Amino acid sequence: MTTFDDRENAFEAKFAHDADMQFRAEARRNKLVGLWAAGLLGKSGEDAATYAMSVVSADFEEAGIEDVVRKVAGDLAGKASADEVRAKMAELLPVAKQQLMDEL
Repeated sequence: MTTFDDRENAFEAKFAHDADMQFRAEARRNKLVGLWAAGLLGKSGEDAATYAMSVVSADFEEAGIEDVVRKVAGDLAGKASADEVRAKMAELLPVAKQQLMDEL
C-alpha cells in the first residue's frame, strides 16, 4: 500500500466516523427535545421516555429538522411555537454532542 492509499483510507474512516457522530448527536438532541416537550406536556417517567422516542422516530420521515419541529410544535399546541422548538433544538445540539463525547 502506498502513502496515498493510507491517507485515502484515513480520510474515508474519518468521514464515516464524523457522519456517525453527527447522526448520533442529532438523535440525542431529538431525544432531549422530546424530554423537554414531555415536561411541558406534564409527562414524566416512562411516559416521557416513550414520548421522547417518538420524537426521535419522527426525524426519519424526511431530511432536515422540520419533521421533528412539526411533531413537537403540533403536540405542544400553543405551549411552544415552531420557532421556540427550533431554538430549543439549536440549544440542545451542543449539549447532545458533549454528552456523546463524555461517553467516549
